[in-house]
This record gives sequence, structure tokens and C-alpha cells, in this order.
Amino acid sequence: MGNIITTLKRFLANKNTITILGVLLGLVILFVGYNYRVNNAVETQEIPYATKTISASLEITKDAVSTMEVLKSTIKDNTSIIANINEVLNTSDSYCASDRTNIPTGSFFYKEQVVRCKEVSNNAIKRMPDGFRSVSLPVDLQSTYGNSMRPDDYIDLYAKIEEDGKLYYGEFITKLPILDVRDSNGRSVFYGGTQNATPAVLLFACPPDLYILLSSAVLLGNNKIELIPVPGNAAYTSEKGETQVTNEWIRNRIEYYLMPGVLSNTTTEE
Repeated sequence: MGNIITTLKRFLANKNTITILGVLLGLVILFVGYNYRVNNAVETQEIPYATKTISASLEITKDAVSTMEVLKSTIKDNTSIIANINEVLNTSDSYCASDRTNIPTGSFFYKEQVVRCKEVSNNAIKRMPDGFRSVSLPVDLQSTYGNSMRPDDYIDLYAKIEEDGKLYYGEFITKLPILDVRDSNGRSVFYGGTQNATPAVLLFACPPDLYILLSSAVLLGNNKIELIPVPGNAAYTSEKGETQVTNEWIRNRIEYYLMPGVLSNTTTEE
């Protein structure tokens, strides 16, 4: 045992040995450090992102969220990015886009963009463009195509008129923006995570030049004219366009049914 210790002391006392051990130790440290930095640089993490645009105040649903792998280093210093999908989709709680912003397609979710749906205001009137007026149209589950019409969609209105035993049906107004979809209790069907509610009213944002015409058509009711909401495909529904009357015959029938002067904002001088 003593000989072994003596030999070891002589070995460690040799300058060449110390040099070799120092070089080896340095190489080990460099190797470990290099691998640590490389692993950190290439280590990835799954991050949720929006697969389609989520409008302000709308619930974030499963079909609007997916995940992608990104380098951890790209989000390390950005603490506002939501990295946990449970903070976007959660079976015990529902999350919505903030009422102050839209979440665009392909975007990460940021903490300032996502709130609990119960904290979102459903006052659709506040989101209506300047100069527009709101018009509500009674609907049901069938006329909304199984509750497939959503706030911020652009749809068309068709009109059905029965006169003298004849049925007239045609396109009336195109590109009418939906402000909100509400149930029979006035609660928003989509805001606040209540998507299972049954739609009873479509709330539209109507440009001022068409407000009296459209609201009058609604007031006439099904005894004279029935307004039927008709959606287009995904591109048509999401693409903004000019709201306009496309059938002057239907416009004329609405004016005919109403008392003179109702559709005019001016008085006639005698």
C-alpha cells in the first residue's frame, strides 16, 4: 500500500503529468460547456399559436389553436408569450381574445391578448363602426345554419315576398356585417364561452343610408316580407365589402307596404 502511495506522489510531482492532467481537465470542461450551450441553443418547446383569426371578445376554440416547436432561445426573454396551451384552452375554464384586439392567423398568443371569457364585455354596440346603426333580426337554429354565423362575419340577406298567390324570392342586401348573435335572454351566444346557447337574434351593423330600409323590412314581419340570412364560403364571409341593396324591386315593395314618408328623413312641403 505504501509503495502505491509513494508511486502516486512521484507521478503527481512530475511536471509533465500535471501539464497533461491540466490539458485533459480543460478539454473536459470545454466539451461539457460546449455541449451545454449547443443543447440550450437547439432545445425546442411546443408553443400554441392561432390557426385562424380570432376576433376581439370571441372564445378561443380548439379549431383555432395548434402548436409548433420553436427554439427555446427565441422566447427565453419574451415573457409575454403564452407557452402553456392550458392557458389558452382549458376544460375547466374558457378563454377569449381581449375585447381590445384581434389575434391574427399564425400569431403566438400573448398574455395581454388572452383573458377569461367571463371577464369580457359583450357590449357589441361599442364595437360598431362610426355612423352605423344596429338592426336586429329574429332567427333560430335552422335559419343560422346550425349556429354557424358568428360576430364579424359578412353575410347576405335574401327576401321572400308572397303577393296574389305568387312567391317572390331573391337576393336583397349583400355584405351585411354581424355584430353579435344572441339568445332569447339577450345573452351573447359566442361571447363569454356560451357557444351552446340557441341563437334567437342576429345583430347587424347597418350603414346609415340603409338603416331605415332594413329596419322597416324587419318591422313589416313575415306577414309582408321574410328576411333570410344567407352565408357564403369562408373567404366571402371573412372578407370585408360594401353593404348594398342588389334588388331594387324588393326595395320598391318595402316602400310600397309602408306609409308615405316613413322611408324619408325629410318632410314634403305642401
